[in-house]
Amino acid sequence: MSQPVFGHVGSYRPGDTFRNRIDLSLSGVHRPRRTGVCGTQLLGAESIVLAGQYEEDNFGEDEILYSGNGGRDPKTGRQITNQVATTGILALLKSAETGRPVRVLRKVPAEDGGPEVYRYEGLYRVVGSSFGPGKSGFNVYVFRLHHYHVG
Repeated sequence: MSQPVFGHVGSYRPGDTFRNRIDLSLSGVHRPRRTGVCGTQLLGAESIVLAGQYEEDNFGEDEILYSGNGGRDPKTGRQITNQVATTGILALLKSAETGRPVRVLRKVPAEDGGPEVYRYEGLYRVVGSSFGPGKSGFNVYVFRLHHYHVG
């Protein structure tokens, strides 16, 4: 297993695109091929992927709202139970404590008939979190992230 990296990986910078989750993993920008959070409860989150799967997710100009994982029906994608604090959620909670940067990647829909891609949006910091009823009425974790500024 690779050593955790909090910050940019290699020469990859915001705006760089990747064809799929395999390319993200091979580049080291986001190592897990399926999960949305790369990180541990002990060290925090290294990277996250916004793939449009959770109704609370929102990529805004100044702030990202990122939902924790779990509780979704695999067939419909709808939230059907409360979320529980699993590895990804615990990693993001730790990141809120440490203030370490988190790489943010976002699935971008196809433009002009081209393929959808994953775009590296840059470094962000977890500035807060909440746990309560989401849009579906079930309790979900929602994390607020802001651009990471050094210094």
